[in-house]
Amino acid sequence: MDDSYTFRFMREEDLDEIMEVEHASFTTPWSREAFLNELYNNKFAVYLVLEKDNRVIGYCGAWVVIDEAHVTNVAILPDYRGRKLGDAMMRKLISVARDMGARSMTLEVRVTNYVAQSLYRKMGFQNGGIRKNYYSDNLEDAWVMWVNL
Repeated sequence: MDDSYTFRFMREEDLDEIMEVEHASFTTPWSREAFLNELYNNKFAVYLVLEKDNRVIGYCGAWVVIDEAHVTNVAILPDYRGRKLGDAMMRKLISVARDMGARSMTLEVRVTNYVAQSLYRKMGFQNGGIRKNYYSDNLEDAWVMWVNL
């Protein structure tokens, strides 16, 4: 990742661009209100944005509870995928979670999302189990994946 990309913590003024990323990435996108709740009411939430040329092109988030981090979202605009930016985002999120005291991290991923699974495995995540009918849009199962930090 070159120096033209930067990470920072998400702010409310990012939400228009976050919603663009969200709608381009997910069949059941989160609402603006859900992100506002995460920013202002969830004391466990931490969200990062990835910028290029002062534009949000990706974001990720997690809930850090005591010594465990639960990844909530990882998304990048389609035009920026395939450039190892997801890798950089996950590494940054892991680093922030560690700094906040997390000793392990978990996430759910669609059983058919092989690209994401490959990324997570590169980070050391391993399959821990299946959540049946986890995704409300098509009732697809999710792998629960874990990594010790």
